[in-house]
Amino acid sequence: MRAMLRSLVDAAAAIAVLFFVLLWAGAAMAQTVLDSTELYPGEKTLYEAAKKEGMVVSFDTGPTWANWAAEFAAFKKRYPEVEIVYNDIGSAATVVALDKARNRPQADTAYYFAGSAFDAVAKNVVAPFKPVNFDKLTPVFRDPDGKWFTIHTLTVAFIVNTKLVKNVPQSWADLLKPEYKNTVVYLDPRSTGVGQVVVFAANFGNGGDMNNLQPGFDYFTKLQQSGNVLRVLGTTPYAQFVKGEIPIWISYENDGLKSKYTDGLGDAVAVVIPKEASAAAPYAISLVEKGPNPDAGKLWLNFIMTDMGQGIFAQGFVRPSVPGVKLPDNVADKLPSAPQVRPLDVKTAAAKKADIDKGWAAATGSK
Repeated sequence: MRAMLRSLVDAAAAIAVLFFVLLWAGAAMAQTVLDSTELYPGEKTLYEAAKKEGMVVSFDTGPTWANWAAEFAAFKKRYPEVEIVYNDIGSAATVVALDKARNRPQADTAYYFAGSAFDAVAKNVVAPFKPVNFDKLTPVFRDPDGKWFTIHTLTVAFIVNTKLVKNVPQSWADLLKPEYKNTVVYLDPRSTGVGQVVVFAANFGNGGDMNNLQPGFDYFTKLQQSGNVLRVLGTTPYAQFVKGEIPIWISYENDGLKSKYTDGLGDAVAVVIPKEASAAAPYAISLVEKGPNPDAGKLWLNFIMTDMGQGIFAQGFVRPSVPGVKLPDNVADKLPSAPQVRPLDVKTAAAKKADIDKGWAAATGSK
């Protein structure tokens, strides 16, 4: 009798354990595409096709940049039977790599500053594909045929060490004030993409546009003559800023937010988008022509353009490219609405590079 009771108890325990195992497994499975609501029509069908390929190769998506690591994790969680492989080689190098491997492509997707996307299109190494939310993008943030499209932007801002600067500047005009003598650092536009975008941002803030650059040049003449420029650099000074060596750094907004919220500087950092105007630099991605895993590539591109994928970018302090995306609660206050920010037309910007280089050098007396 005791043996029978023990057997019944053991059986009941086993059933209970099995129930909780199945319950846990069901919860885990519910997080995949097959057991949840589709993010867009046809998502499950595309996943089934991508499963047959088994992987997606994503060029230039380094995990520490723009929150790619979180994008990888979310993609793998939703599509467990598709592996993701990546490298981190830089925008220009990505185009070179695609060109060299055009006969036997290794990549399925390629990510870069949007200026490099024009090079990729010119070399005919990328394919047309219009992902989810493509039609919502501002026209200068996409190729009309879908050969590239912007997935997030980086906005020019003032990144201020509040321990070194008593009154945080709010405008381009503020930076000209005597109280900011020897405080301002920014990157050389002749050798850096960030520097080019900073010049356009200052130009917008002083009444210029993509075709009228003179207001920006006049501004940099005034800034230089004010004595407020501490130095102009050829490489990003993020480490120096974190160490407290730079009072005011004109750079991308996400650099400041990262130092403030990720690297522990907290209230010692203020991030200000100048009130007159600023520029949003587009970062784009493409489907590679004749890539080895086209369906998996499309699945990956669709994912990062869904509201879910766009929200993950926001958590990395870069602004989603799709208008109207609801930001996650934990970053909504960190990326406030900034209607004064203008989208940078990178095609025109690329055509104006020589003018920027020459005009800025003349305005600042740089050699």
